[in-house]
Amino acid sequence: MRVPLSWLREYVDLPATETGRDVQAKLISAGLEVETVEHLGADLKGPLVVGQVLTIEELEGFKKPIRFCTVNVGQANGTGEPQEIVCGARNFAVGDKVVVVLPGATLPGGFSISARKTYGKTSHGMICSGDELGMGDDGTHGIIVLPPETEVGKDAIELLELVDEVLDIAVTANRGDCLSIRGVARETAIAYGLPLRDPALLDVPAPNAYGYPVKIADPSGCDRFTARTVTGLSAEARSPIWLQRRLQKVGMRPISLAVDVTNYVMMELGQPLHAYDRSLVQGTIGVRRAQEGESIVTLDGTERKLHAEDLVITDERGPIGLAGVMGGANTEIADHGDAEKATSDVVIEAAHFDPVAIARTARRHKLSSEASRRFERGVDPQAAAAAAQRTVDLLVLLAGGTAEAGVTEISAPPVPHTITVAADHPDRVAGVAYGRETVVRRLQEVGCDVYGQDELIVTVPSWRPDLTDPNDLAEEVIRLEGYENLPSTLPRPPAGRGLTARQRLHRRVGRALAGAGYVEALNYPFVGEQVFDQLGLDADDPARRVVKLVNPLSDEEPALRTSLLPGLLGALRRNDGRGMHDLALFETGLVFHPQDEQRVAVNLPVDRRPSQDDLAALDAALPDQPRHVAAVLTGAREQAGWWGKGRPADWADAVESARTVAREAGAELGVRKGQYGPWHPGRCAELTVTVDGEERVVGHAGELHPRVLKALGLPARTCAMELDLDAVARVGDDTPQAPRISGFPVATQDVALVVDAFVPAADVEAALREGAGELLESIRLFDVYDNAEQLGEGRKSLAYALRFRAADRTLTVDEASAARDAAVALAGERVGAVLRS
Repeated sequence: MRVPLSWLREYVDLPATETGRDVQAKLISAGLEVETVEHLGADLKGPLVVGQVLTIEELEGFKKPIRFCTVNVGQANGTGEPQEIVCGARNFAVGDKVVVVLPGATLPGGFSISARKTYGKTSHGMICSGDELGMGDDGTHGIIVLPPETEVGKDAIELLELVDEVLDIAVTANRGDCLSIRGVARETAIAYGLPLRDPALLDVPAPNAYGYPVKIADPSGCDRFTARTVTGLSAEARSPIWLQRRLQKVGMRPISLAVDVTNYVMMELGQPLHAYDRSLVQGTIGVRRAQEGESIVTLDGTERKLHAEDLVITDERGPIGLAGVMGGANTEIADHGDAEKATSDVVIEAAHFDPVAIARTARRHKLSSEASRRFERGVDPQAAAAAAQRTVDLLVLLAGGTAEAGVTEISAPPVPHTITVAADHPDRVAGVAYGRETVVRRLQEVGCDVYGQDELIVTVPSWRPDLTDPNDLAEEVIRLEGYENLPSTLPRPPAGRGLTARQRLHRRVGRALAGAGYVEALNYPFVGEQVFDQLGLDADDPARRVVKLVNPLSDEEPALRTSLLPGLLGALRRNDGRGMHDLALFETGLVFHPQDEQRVAVNLPVDRRPSQDDLAALDAALPDQPRHVAAVLTGAREQAGWWGKGRPADWADAVESARTVAREAGAELGVRKGQYGPWHPGRCAELTVTVDGEERVVGHAGELHPRVLKALGLPARTCAMELDLDAVARVGDDTPQAPRISGFPVATQDVALVVDAFVPAADVEAALREGAGELLESIRLFDVYDNAEQLGEGRKSLAYALRFRAADRTLTVDEASAARDAAVALAGERVGAVLRS
C-alpha cells in the first residue's frame, strides 16, 4: 500500500517538521512494515511553469516529426516574451495549456535544462510529459495538457504536487484495514497520540424504496449491498489534476472520471466500488452463484468460463461482473470524448462479499485486482454506505451530476463480535505490568468498546475482523505500547527428564555406525511407486502399500517411503557419479505404513488444550511409523597402502553393520540365509530376533541383485542392509552392564569342525555355544577352509576359538576339555559336525 504523506496529513494534523522517515519509524514501532519512503521530486528544481501554446511550426527534412513552438509563460521567464521551444510530441495543439520547464531548472534524475541549438533552431526549455516529471503512468505517455482554466505562469511544481513523500507499506494478510488511507491514518493518529478526522463520517441518507432494484440470492456470499444512482454526468468532465496525481502516487492509472472517483474512494476508505453504465444494465441487479456453462467477458477483454462457486453480479441477461474481482465489459463506463457515446448515468455499487469466496474466485481465474486484494483480507462492512455517499458527492461535484433520491441498501443485521478477556491478560502474555487503564486505553484507541473491571467485555470494531480472541487483543496492547519496550528475559523451562530410551538408542546407533566408518545421509521421505519395480519387489509385497500425499511437493514422488533404501541408494548413485567411488552411507529414520482401517483425522480445538482423547484420536488416524536403520556400501571397504592390501566391501560388511546396530540395542540378532526383493538370492542374509520363543524377521542384509543395480544405475557389487530398529529395541536390553573382571585365568580351546558346505556358520556357532554351557566366556570363528581333496566334495572346515573361565576358581584342563567336548558333541548332533583330524 502506497501512502502519500500529503494525503495522510488531511486526516491527521502531523507536526510540520515530521518527515516521511519520522512517520515510517512511528508506524514500524506500531507494528506496520513500512518498507521504503520514496521522495518524489527530491532532485526537482524550477522554474517549472504553466504555459500556453501560441504557435506551432512544423519543421521538415528530419527523420521524425519536429515542431517549433512559441509558448506564453507569463512573467516566469523574466521578460514576458513568448518562449521558443523545439518539441517532437504531437498530442497538443495551439491554445493548449502545457507544462514548461525553463533553462536553469533540473528535472528528476539530475537532468539539467539549458538553452541549446537543435534541428536548426534554439530551444529555450522543454514542454514536459508526465514521464519526464516522474509522475508515473498517466495512461498517455505524451505531453501533459492541462485544463483550459489553468492560469498561465503558475508554478507547475505546486500545481501538479510533484514534491511529496510516499510510504510503501507491506500490509500483512490480517490487516486489510491498512489497505486504505483511512486505515493508515488511524494507525498514524494512534502512534502520535493525535485525533483522527475519519473520512467515513458522512451524512448518509436512510435507505428507501426508490433506489435501483437489487436482489441478493446468496446472503452468505453477499451480506450487504448498497446501490446509488447519479445522472446527468457531463461528457466533457475530466478528472481534476489533484485526483489524478493522488491516484498516480498510490500506483493507479487515471482512466476516466467515473472510474477514477471509484478508485479514489477505494484507496481513501478501503471499500471497493464499481460503477455501471445505467443505460447498459437491464433490469434488476442480482447477486448469486454462477451457473453451469455461464461465461463473462471481463473489463480486461478476456472471456472467462465461470465456476459454480463463483459469486457473480447479474442483470436480466446474466452475469455482468465477477463480484469483488472485476466488472464485465457489457456494462463498462464509456468515456470517449464523444457526447453521444459518453456515459451520463451511472449506478454505484458498494457491497460486502465473503472473503473466502472472493479469494477463491481470484485464484481460480488468476485475476488479482485491487478490489479482490481488499475483500479477501477483510473490508469494513459498515463503510459501504459512506463509500457510496462519498462517490456520489464527488461525481456531483466534479461531473455536474445529480444524485437521485433513491437509496438501495440490503444488509443483514449487524452482529458485533464480542470477546471476554481478563484485564491482566496482556500483562501475562508480555511479562510486563501494563495495568488495566493502559489496556483499556489502547483497546479504545483501535476502536474497541470496553466494559468491565477485572474481566473486560470487548466489542471489536467492524474494520478489524482479525481480532477474534484474547491473544489478538493482547497483541494490540503490546504493539501499541512498543515491541521495543518489552524487556529481554530468558525463559524458565521446567526440568526435563532427558532423552527418551528411543532417542538414546537412535543416537547410540548413529555414533556406532559413524565409528565404523559410515557417513550419515539424510534423505527426503518421499518416493515414487516405480521405485518398487526397480527394487524387484513382488506385486503383493506389503512395502508396495503406501501413504499418498494429497498435495505432494513433486508429482513424481507422491508417496511416503516404506523403506529407507530408495533414498540411500539415490544418494550413493549421486556421489558415485561425482567421483566418490568408495562409499559407506547410513540413515536412521521413519518409514510409513498405511493402517488397515482408513481413519479421518479430527480437527483439534484451538480454544483450549486438546484432551488425551483428542490426541489419541489424532494419533489413531496416523499411519504406522516405525523407525528403521539402513546402510549401503560400495567400492573399497579397506584402503590399500603401505600397511598392506585393501579389500572391497562385500555382503559380510552389510551383515556386520546390522550386528553393530543390534549390539547397541542390547539384542541378540539371528543371521540366516534368506531371499527378498532387491538382494542377490545367494548373498542375502535374513536378520531375526526371538520374540516369545519364535523367530521374527526384522530385516535383511547382503549384496544387491545385478538387475536392481542396473535399474538404479548403481556400481557393481553394491551391498545394503535395512533393519527395523524399533522391533530390535523391543527385544533388546540396553541397560548398561559393568564389565565383569575375573581374577582367574582363562582357558582357551580351539576346535576345527567339518560340516556340509550348505550349513550356516551361525548354526554351528549356536550349537557350540549351547553345548559349552555356562563356563563359555566367548566364541570366535577364525578360519574357514574348503579344500575338496582333503575334506571331500561339498564339505568345509570351520575353526573356532573357545574361551572358558569360571567366576570362582581356576579351571582345570579336564574341566575345559569336558566343556569343549560337550560343545562338539552337540554340534555333531545338531548339524552333523565332526572334528577335523
